[in-house]
Amino acid sequence: MTGLRTLSPALVLLLAGCLAGTTPAPRTPSPSASPVQLAPGITWWRTDDTRGPWRMAIVRVDLTQRDVQLRAVHARDSLAGRETTSGLATRLATGPLVPRVAINADFFDLRTGRSENNQVTDGEWWVGRMVTDSPFDTYDNVHSQLAVAHDGRASIGRYILDARAWGRGGVVPVLGVNHAPSGTYEGTVLYTPRFGARTPRDSTRRDSAATRRLAEVSLRAVGARADTMLYVVTAAPSSAGGMGIPADGAVLSAWGDRTPALQQWRANDTVRVWLGTQPMLHDARPPMQLIGGWPRILEAGVNIAADAPSREGTISRNAEARHPRSAVGLSRDGRTMWLFAVDGRSAASVGMSLVELGDAMRALGAWDALNFDGGGSTALVIDGKVVNAPTDATGERAIANALLVLQRR
Repeated sequence: MTGLRTLSPALVLLLAGCLAGTTPAPRTPSPSASPVQLAPGITWWRTDDTRGPWRMAIVRVDLTQRDVQLRAVHARDSLAGRETTSGLATRLATGPLVPRVAINADFFDLRTGRSENNQVTDGEWWVGRMVTDSPFDTYDNVHSQLAVAHDGRASIGRYILDARAWGRGGVVPVLGVNHAPSGTYEGTVLYTPRFGARTPRDSTRRDSAATRRLAEVSLRAVGARADTMLYVVTAAPSSAGGMGIPADGAVLSAWGDRTPALQQWRANDTVRVWLGTQPMLHDARPPMQLIGGWPRILEAGVNIAADAPSREGTISRNAEARHPRSAVGLSRDGRTMWLFAVDGRSAASVGMSLVELGDAMRALGAWDALNFDGGGSTALVIDGKVVNAPTDATGERAIANALLVLQRR
């Protein structure tokens, strides 16, 4: 398992002075670099704290800046596979938006590179789940995620997919996007070209005595009405599975008792699809960006990391031990963001527990904060260069997805 403006030195030193309750009496840390303004609204700095000892790299972002944007990105522009955070940022340094900052984000399967939570990139749903797909939870639940609304305001919450399709015969709930949990009695999944060339062939979702237990419908995208996508059915429903996913559309797949609803659909029917979240964002629209972590460590200014085992099913060897850490924090109004990386597993910096991480984020001024994947995955990248010290023997680890801070050229 894996700045609104240039900050004064006094503000940099505030970090250690505000930490409390998890370490010995405060001492004044020594900043190893002065705050640097990368661009209007983006400032970063390093600082050391002898109490850990800890060595930290921090970025502050003003999300109200017109030329600053956030983007959730997946390695290799694919749901599977891995790529280093610095490599990903370098690869995407083309076009009108340039990655100035990148940080590793969600937990992921080391073998496949598939991330555990939802991901939305520039309004497009790459993955939508009802429950986080993690083998490490002590119980199945929804992990916390970072969401960015259309107006650039960010928030942290336990967002689940809230989706439905309207077609002949009424409304059908959509219970997954490019992800189908195994062994469920019934379900519906929208497969988009991000999934691959074809839907999966899965005999566990098909009654061998009745092919009616599976129905798949090919859809061609024809436009949108506000935030609702419009499709046209291209052919009669199929019960075979493994249907080709059109490059200009999607496939809606249903099994179990959800099958009859799709069997009513006919070629040339119009289908409307809404993909959103519960809870809804403040503007009542689907997110522009959505990316996961585990767990939330600050909520409404309170350090809740100690409650992570019961809130989000964390395991002690991750949550309560000191490790290198990556994290994101937000101001109360969701207009200022902090990205944070602390080194670990060395004499110079021992890493943090989640409680210590929560204290550090609160000292920076964060109101809400989320832990990202840490350990060997921790990588904070500034203009293509890693500014922390990755701990894998081979160097920077290839990860599944990352959060980018982009600046318009």
